[in-house]
Amino acid sequence: MTTGLDGIVAAETVMSLVDGQRGVLVIRGLPVEEAARTLDFEGVLALLWDGFADTADLKARLGVTRAAAFRHVPRLLPAAAGLPPIDGLRAMIAGLADDADGSPLGLVAAMPVFLAALVRQARGKTPIAPDPKSGHAADLLRMLAGKPAEPALARALDAYLVTVSDHGLNASTFAARVVASTLAGTVASVTAALCALKGPLHGGAPGPVLDMLDAIGAAKAAPGWIEGELTAGRRLMGFGHRIYRTRDPRADVLKSVVARLSSPRIALAEAVEKAALAALHKHKPDRPLDINVEFYTALVLDAVGLDRSLFTPAFAIGRVAGWTAHILEQEQTGRLLRPDSRYVGPQPSLAA
Repeated sequence: MTTGLDGIVAAETVMSLVDGQRGVLVIRGLPVEEAARTLDFEGVLALLWDGFADTADLKARLGVTRAAAFRHVPRLLPAAAGLPPIDGLRAMIAGLADDADGSPLGLVAAMPVFLAALVRQARGKTPIAPDPKSGHAADLLRMLAGKPAEPALARALDAYLVTVSDHGLNASTFAARVVASTLAGTVASVTAALCALKGPLHGGAPGPVLDMLDAIGAAKAAPGWIEGELTAGRRLMGFGHRIYRTRDPRADVLKSVVARLSSPRIALAEAVEKAALAALHKHKPDRPLDINVEFYTALVLDAVGLDRSLFTPAFAIGRVAGWTAHILEQEQTGRLLRPDSRYVGPQPSLAA
């Protein structure tokens, strides 16, 4: 019996190819390394939407739509106040109507606007309106900090958003496609994806990577700390992946991104990576465990100034490009996703 739907093909898609054996990720024909090097967020959004939605002048239209989304903040923010950022973001997105504001473009545009408003309110500050002429990544950093983003930080965040924009039928994307297959609409489908993303087995690991680095403290302490964790049977954050049986290709993309930034954690992270891979090989020689995207995600998002409580919502701001693309693709099939199950419960008593 197959558990967890491993190996089951539930959809045909043009969005991304994930080859876990070879450590390859291809996004609409581009290796993830090339996509992150050559595209900004608007570029990867246009790539994913190509043939499914209007991509003409997408950067300008996305900026205008971000500005339009800000008018919903006074109405939606009070109900989300005090919630953890991912919960508040989900509540605000769910409050949009199934009209232009709840269209794929409307939802992609609303994500950074709503998150920045949530964060600033929690800090006792006034939400800042979007700049329609700014890039998506740069505008998120500006709305959070209240000042224009340094170009290097905006480029780093852009690369991160591109890198995580799509990744096969992961849990949140599959949830979005299931709901989209019922024709419930884009708002309901993206809300379902956000619900799936909240789970710690899907979207919650980058923050604990920083907790791990903080606990280790210094490069020379890494081998002993890691040995103690593995001996105690505890998991190392940022290592191992459900799909990849070799190195996660996104990890090296983000490692190169963080290397170009000023982060005091880089030397420690590299020492932890080296010590962890050696220890995992010793403790689990039969399991191919390598670094995953979350390890260097934590360093990139920390370096661009995001608090670790915002790591999962930042992931959503990138992955909504893929969610909406899959929703559009699924709606074109016109087919309800309805897998079978195998009954293994008690058998009824049959009359003689």
